Amino acid sequence: MGIRLYDSLSAELVDFVPLRADEVGIYVCGPTVQSSPHIGHLRSALVYDLWRRWFTYRGYAVTLVRNVTDIDDKILANASESDPWWALAYRVELEFTAGYNALGVLPPTYEPRATASVQQMVELIERLIERGHAYPATDGSGDVYFDTASWPEYGQLTRQRADDMVAATDADPRGKRDPRDFALWKGRKDDEPASASWSSPWGAGRPGWHIECSAMSARYLGTEFDIHGGGLDLRFPHHENELAQSRAAGDEFAGYWVHNGLVTVGGQKMSKSLGNSIFAADMLSSAPAVVVRYHLASAHYRSVLDHNDGSLLESRTALERIETFLVRATRLLEGSGRVGAPEVPDAFARAMDDDLSVPQALGVLHETVRAGNSALDAGDLAAAGEHLAHVRAMTGVLGIDPTAAEWNTGADDAATKALGTLVETLIAERAQARADRDFARADQIRNGLTAAGIALEDSSGATHWSIDGR
Repeated sequence: MGIRLYDSLSAELVDFVPLRADEVGIYVCGPTVQSSPHIGHLRSALVYDLWRRWFTYRGYAVTLVRNVTDIDDKILANASESDPWWALAYRVELEFTAGYNALGVLPPTYEPRATASVQQMVELIERLIERGHAYPATDGSGDVYFDTASWPEYGQLTRQRADDMVAATDADPRGKRDPRDFALWKGRKDDEPASASWSSPWGAGRPGWHIECSAMSARYLGTEFDIHGGGLDLRFPHHENELAQSRAAGDEFAGYWVHNGLVTVGGQKMSKSLGNSIFAADMLSSAPAVVVRYHLASAHYRSVLDHNDGSLLESRTALERIETFLVRATRLLEGSGRVGAPEVPDAFARAMDDDLSVPQALGVLHETVRAGNSALDAGDLAAAGEHLAHVRAMTGVLGIDPTAAEWNTGADDAATKALGTLVETLIAERAQARADRDFARADQIRNGLTAAGIALEDSSGATHWSIDGR
């Protein structure tokens, strides 16, 4: 069985069939860089990083495009005379990039900014007008709207009837034929900076939000590509409008639509009014980045991920169990010839092939860790080597190998060195007690370390210690 995914357009779990053999083109709606990223933004980027990594493991060459919306009503509203819109947008974009990098999200193949593709947006709007699916406003504003009534399939992504849809609120309704018509081009207003407008056949102005992604996806992936992704909150109106305008312009657009679930905090939606938004920088400063990555990846990508006070502790504990096994097994098996090629177990592959079922895949990972520890305890090094290879492969695919160099930044060096000095001193004292046949003292030291969560392992005349995460 190949990879299956849930297609939001058909509302079915379907077999993935690429347009071109062994290639996947993915377009993901990236951030509108108006303000600092929160953990919902991190989770969305991580979801498509995991899709990309799994497609790559399965042998596909992946082209992933994630745009940056760097011109928008909200950006202009948050700008000021001392902090112009373009400076604000760039500064916030750097914050998003820092969050992605810290989380181990691979850089996209292309990361276009909307302001670099305005000419392609103008050309797409012209095509829509020529085909009878868009019209300039008659009120002299310079706005151009998509004519929703001209496209009978409008509403198909979210399965809405036109009569049930709310009015589009992205432009003044005075120049519209229908309240549901949405802006493709926005004429410049007197209170907007001249730098935030471009020339067009309809006068100076700037693109509407929805037309940006239609133009950029076509520019970088072609007019037909495999997967369009984004957060569940973007299905309407953003993705619905993208689909309508691209198809109305004659483009096939995306073959599959994939949407990730949102993040809640203590069962409540994050919002400014509730004051419960958790910013990316704050979470990344409260725990190691690999712990944050594990936490944000732990729920199925289509489900709601609820963050609570114990979430990061649970993730930290889970990763400690994995790290303890990796360190222990690597020390005993490295160079023994008993460690096979890093391939994921069949059960892990089945879970990932099944609409990226990461929770089930993590279950396989932890069961393999338990089996590996049991094999080491029993002295079955051949079985332990097989389990080690599997764990390395699974943590590599998920990007959560806690022993990987990318996660060991040295931030905890002082604490680690201090702990190591204390433990090594006690190990030396225990060794001397055993040499003196003072076994009561030796046992006392070992028991004290065990109570503190430090595991000792005596082998080949030496004693090794680790933080016991089993």
